[in-house]
Amino acid sequence: MTATNENRLQEARFFNVNDPKSDQFIYPLPETWWSRPYEYEWCSALAAPEAIVLDAACGISHPLKFFLGGKCKQTFACDYDARINSWDTIAGEIINDVGADSLQSILDHQGWSKVIYSQASITALPYESQFFDTVFCISVLEHLSPADQELSLKEFARVVKRGGSVALTFDYPTVDLEHLKRSADAAGLSFANPIELIPPTDALHSEIWGTLYCFRALLTKS
Repeated sequence: MTATNENRLQEARFFNVNDPKSDQFIYPLPETWWSRPYEYEWCSALAAPEAIVLDAACGISHPLKFFLGGKCKQTFACDYDARINSWDTIAGEIINDVGADSLQSILDHQGWSKVIYSQASITALPYESQFFDTVFCISVLEHLSPADQELSLKEFARVVKRGGSVALTFDYPTVDLEHLKRSADAAGLSFANPIELIPPTDALHSEIWGTLYCFRALLTKS
């Protein structure tokens, strides 16, 4: 990866319609997951083979954890939903959500069997301090209160190594960017660049749940 491409990956900004995307990420992504093709493509470029990573609040059927399990040195995945503790339950939910063919694609990928699954809240993670090279938290913060967003960022800062990173995506304006910036600063996490608060004209957006944009940020811990 060139330095220019690496710098672009680190940019904190709104996704735009011309960004790279993967409509199939292990399995074909549902159309209602309007931002995931872009989010997952960005995450895939950040996943390093030698890294120890966490998919925080990973969801039951979402594929990022399975992808990371097949690419990274060691992959952990946690979710507040206790169903994450049972592979049989995960498999059943995959069939219910995205179909039996998608489950077969996951099984063929084989990354699923390398993931270490845990039931946990991201406001109180069950991992040692400075354990992960990268923490991924994809389309989660919009579901949390501002107070829990703050706690989650503090936990991410605690479990990630110095020099490590936290890859975040979330819906805007559901998440207040100024509050997020203050919370990240308080947690000891840094943005690669100043945040633009207004979505550009080419920003990716959806009208499915009202007008929503998708923001990405790779935070670093010094």
